[in-house]
Formats: sequence, structure tokens, C-alpha cells
Amino acid sequence: MLKFRALLHASLLLTGLVAGLNASAAVVISGTRVVYNGADHETTVKLTNKGEKPALTQVWIDKGEAEDAPTNIQVPFTVTPPVARIDPDKAQTLRVLYTSEPLPKHKESVFWLNVLEIPPKAGESDEASRNYLQFAIRSRIKLFFRPAGLEGSAMDAPSKLSWRLVQNGATQVIEIRDPTPFYVSFAKVDVAVGGKHAVFDEGGMVAPGETVRFTLKGVVAPAADTKVHYRAINDFGGITEGDASVSSAAR
Repeated sequence: MLKFRALLHASLLLTGLVAGLNASAAVVISGTRVVYNGADHETTVKLTNKGEKPALTQVWIDKGEAEDAPTNIQVPFTVTPPVARIDPDKAQTLRVLYTSEPLPKHKESVFWLNVLEIPPKAGESDEASRNYLQFAIRSRIKLFFRPAGLEGSAMDAPSKLSWRLVQNGATQVIEIRDPTPFYVSFAKVDVAVGGKHAVFDEGGMVAPGETVRFTLKGVVAPAADTKVHYRAINDFGGITEGDASVSSAAR
């Protein structure tokens, strides 16, 4: 347990250091998200070792508790194998199984799939290896549980959203309401009017039946012809683009 906590802490530290160190994981997940259809017995995820050395992986699912150890997390899923060695240029298929604990049937639920990659220990006889800094790297992607029989489709969900431009002191926010049973994730939101733009490009998500606000970079003057151009992320990790009208309100 203590060893795992140290590795998990190292992986969290690396999140803030990756830009400076240009570190990257050797084990690659086949996709940027996982969709578990409720009618299916299981879903699978492929891990591939693109590195030159064997890698040990530990895999678990959480509900948003990014810093908790797997033994402290209770979720209605199991993943097999939870620990695996993957040789260079080889792959490992993960099986994700829903264990039937109750989840909402009228909307999606979101979880997170974690893959902790533990590099092999450096050789004692190799001077360069002994002086080489190694990290355990964690990748974390969304896992959506989609109950059977939901009305509408996830692909159409972005076009069903309601948009409102709100002045919040000196800044503007774009308020998004999701009336659908699906989560909608965004790569970018661009509000345009009169040739000027205000943008949110930090990535965000709106939950089924909920309303979120994203702070915009830039300010535009609200008008009847205010439009938003969005780049939503679909089930396959690709981009679905669209345009919508925006209402405005002072706040």
C-alpha cells in the first residue's frame, strides 16, 4: 500500500512536470474515452506498449477521487487484469465489467479509467541508468456508463443545448444548459458577434440536466445575432462541430 501511494503521488507530481520534462507514457490507451453501453455484458479497452522496454501497468476505475488509492474506491465495475506486464510492441486487452449495482437509468453516469505505468528498474551496472530519473506515469480517461433505452442520441446531444451569454463583473461567461440524458464534453467554445470573438478553450463538460458556466477569454457586445461555434468531443474522441444561437442576460 505504501509503495503504491508513493507511485501514485509521483504520477500526480508528474502531471505538473510533463510540460517541462517532455515526459510521455510508453503504454498507450486505444482511445480518449470509454463508452459502456448498459445492454452489453462488458466492454474492452486495448493498451499497447509503444516503448522499448517492458512495462508494468496497474488499472482501476474511480468516480472522480483522483488522489485516492484504488483500495479506498468503491465503483460498480471490475477491470481485469488489474495488473499486467506488457512487453515492447505488445498489447493487453482490458475487460471492464459492470457489477450491477444500481445506477441512474434515465441518464448517463461518468467514471474515470486510470492506467498507472510503472517503468522497469534501472540496471545497477549501467551508470547512465543509475543517474536517470524515472517516473510512474498515470493516464486517466473518462468512462461513460450509458443505460439502454435513453431517448435521443449522444451524437445529437450538442445540438440540443441551450446557450446564454452572461456578464459577470468585468468578465463574460457562457452558460450552457444540457436538457439531454447525455454528457457533452467540449474542446473549444467560440462566441462571435459583430466580427469579435470571446473563447473558452480549456476543455469542459456539462452533465445531463445540469447547467455550467465557462469563463470566456475576451468580451463581446451581446446582440440578437450572437452565435456560438462549438467543438464537442464525440464517442470516438473525434470532434463534432456546430453552431447555435446565444441569448444574453446581465448579471
